Amino acid sequence: MTDATQQDTDTDADTIWVEHEALIDRIPRWVAMTLLFIVVVGIWDLATRLEWVSRIILPTPGETLDDLIFVGRNLASGGYMLEALWTTTRTVFYAFAIAIGIGFSLGVLVGETKFGERAVMPYLVAIDTMPKVAFAPLFIAWLGFDIASKVALAAFIATFPIVVATAAGLYAASENERMLFKSIGATRMQTLVRLKLPNGLPYIFTGLKIAAVGVMAGAITGEFLGGGSGFGALIRQSASQLDTPRVFSLILYLSLLGLALYFMVVFLQRRLVFWNKSQTPGGIG
Repeated sequence: MTDATQQDTDTDADTIWVEHEALIDRIPRWVAMTLLFIVVVGIWDLATRLEWVSRIILPTPGETLDDLIFVGRNLASGGYMLEALWTTTRTVFYAFAIAIGIGFSLGVLVGETKFGERAVMPYLVAIDTMPKVAFAPLFIAWLGFDIASKVALAAFIATFPIVVATAAGLYAASENERMLFKSIGATRMQTLVRLKLPNGLPYIFTGLKIAAVGVMAGAITGEFLGGGSGFGALIRQSASQLDTPRVFSLILYLSLLGLALYFMVVFLQRRLVFWNKSQTPGGIG
């Protein structure tokens, strides 16, 4: 194949790809999401009907829907599941608040001081490489089986993304901007508050969104391993009884809690960082 023929082929392929992307862009998001949902549920239903997977392991969509309705009614009527959901919700929000406070403080320490960069950061990196779930027995031994141990584990998992994002955000300001503030006699605190933090907000909110996902995993893991009365404990009980429809329905309701926390962060980002036009893929953050 000559170079000219290869170039024509590549050009045709690029044209087809661009037209394909343009066609997808014209499809409303809700339509694409609905179609994907139908395909996934269809494959799921087919897999259970043809017994490709045992129903003990994977319930049918109908069984899962029935259990979703049951759990929803229990929550709406103020049953025991509502108390469990409230326990998990408190754990998540307490842990997220603690993670924000500690993570932001350590991020400023690392990003603003030589001591933090040279002495503190290596220890943070070393701790971050450890499997954090393995600390669950320690938190339970130190703090007991109450909500405190779950909050500690969830905050421990969610802190590190905030530290890294905050430290990275403080370096976002350009050298020219920092020199300008220095030339007009701005103090270190004024430079931090008026230049570095505003420029670093997109990075910080990225860390917060990652932490919002991590704090959910930490809270449920703590409840799963350490007892208590949250949704994690209900999932453990249902799994021990091979009640997989209940496990699926509880996980789906937990995903709604996780999405609520995530989109709270996205909402704040869009209000506070409205000047930053960059968005994550799909326009959700």
